[in-house]
Amino acid sequence: MNKPATIKAKKKRLIQGAFLLVALVFSWWSQNQPAASNELEQVIEQQRSDVMVEFDAMVDRLLRDDNEGSRHQKFIVKSGAYTILVAHNIDLAPRVPIQKGDMVRIRGEYEWNNKGGVVHWTHDDPRNRHENGWIELNGKKFK
Repeated sequence: MNKPATIKAKKKRLIQGAFLLVALVFSWWSQNQPAASNELEQVIEQQRSDVMVEFDAMVDRLLRDDNEGSRHQKFIVKSGAYTILVAHNIDLAPRVPIQKGDMVRIRGEYEWNNKGGVVHWTHDDPRNRHENGWIELNGKKFK
């Protein structure tokens, strides 16, 4: 075999290997992203509000607490293709010790907005007039 053909074959194998590596990384990444529940996807796409939802998500960003009126722990989660604000009432429920990248399961009331929506009522209702919600982190529910 001549030298130019050998170099060309090596380059071809290198390019094929690079494509395979990219495909493997993408496959791993997509399998490790939280999938939005079909119910949550429908609620968001139909721009509905006042709907209790339950879904898995990854904590994307921690925000400052909202201390106006009832205090709320605020953070952004990603579920599937969607980014959602969570407002967790820390006057009625314990603070969730989350960090960016944590996987959580959330049950709360979804309110649509053009930024992806907000989930609140992630706690028990002390008056028993509203469905209870919670945030689960590492098998422990905060409600």
